[in-house]
Amino acid sequence: MIDRLNNQGQCFQLLCRVLFANRQRPVVLSDLASPKIVRLVFVERMSEPPRRTVDELAASVGGRVIGDGTIVVKRVNALETANEGEIAYVEDEKLFAAAKNSRASCVIVPAGALVDLPCRIEVPKPKLAFALIAEVLHPRKRVQPTLDPTAIIAPTADIALTAFIGPHVCIGEHSRVDVGTQIHSGVSVGDGVTIGSDCVIHPNVVIYDNVTIGHRVILHAGVVIGADGFGYVRDDQSHYKFPQIGTVAIEDDVELGANTCVDRGALGRTRIGRGTKLDNMVHVGHNCDIGERVIIAGQTGISGSVIIEDDCIIGGQVGFGDHIRVQSGAVIGSKAGVLPGKIVRPGVWWGIPIQPLDEYKRLNAHIGRLPRMREELKAITERVNKLEHALLKGDE
Repeated sequence: MIDRLNNQGQCFQLLCRVLFANRQRPVVLSDLASPKIVRLVFVERMSEPPRRTVDELAASVGGRVIGDGTIVVKRVNALETANEGEIAYVEDEKLFAAAKNSRASCVIVPAGALVDLPCRIEVPKPKLAFALIAEVLHPRKRVQPTLDPTAIIAPTADIALTAFIGPHVCIGEHSRVDVGTQIHSGVSVGDGVTIGSDCVIHPNVVIYDNVTIGHRVILHAGVVIGADGFGYVRDDQSHYKFPQIGTVAIEDDVELGANTCVDRGALGRTRIGRGTKLDNMVHVGHNCDIGERVIIAGQTGISGSVIIEDDCIIGGQVGFGDHIRVQSGAVIGSKAGVLPGKIVRPGVWWGIPIQPLDEYKRLNAHIGRLPRMREELKAITERVNKLEHALLKGDE
């Protein structure tokens, strides 16, 4: 449904149909008319959720079907709450008994698992297969191309015709939004920003000037990218702001959780590498370089100029001092503290300050015995006092 189009809008609609059907390159609004003039709104078409047979799902994850492969599956669910038409998974042998009692139409199990189920898919990694099947049965919500009338788009901004621009979005001068990207309500995009294709920018995200965002990036509500880093120079009486004129580069397939903040580089760039996932309320300081496929859990704070190499895992509420290097493959447990300038080598680390996990567990075991040791020391002290008293009395 197209509401109250003028002649220019009707022509624009026709051009959209032609260009969408046979697009040779990304088409932007500036190719056709000023985005301030054209206001085209599509109504989203709600399609039926996908359904797949067990055979089809098994083929998509390279699994082996045991049972009736023609059973139709509509959605995924937890093992305990799954019903007919749903698929669940089990990895731990301790839960095999629960799997037998599940009402799920199909259960994903480890290859060679000794569990008797009427319909199952055997795979090497059930949880991974479950996640991939969930993507098939629960695809990301697709919206039709929309430019909401309340959006404010700078005349020099290039917005792909297949983009979704929601209510009250602001996009600055010389910024570019690529094909298939969704920018939802209240998002503010500064000047000179580049946003790649098939991204999802959730409500109230703020992207400052000159930030680069790759393809298939997901930014959850309240994310702030490109704010000034926390850098000041002190004289005898005051603090003076150190220049914060760098930028931020967010690479492909990155996901940032709600209210996460990534500060711009002071004089260079802050980088989030390809495939990295940050949880809610993570802070990344200026000039940090976070590698590829890194996982960082919520409420972690990373000071400036920290380097986290590829394939690291960081737990929640970890605190990083500045100029730290975390080498590839390191795992840092929750609530750990990393002192400035430290090199964290591959392995599992925990505690404040961080230490190898075995040392941390040993120290914790000693700390747990302190109350008993205190009572033992108190008893020994009393015995020594009694012996001293007896000896002194004997000398008399």
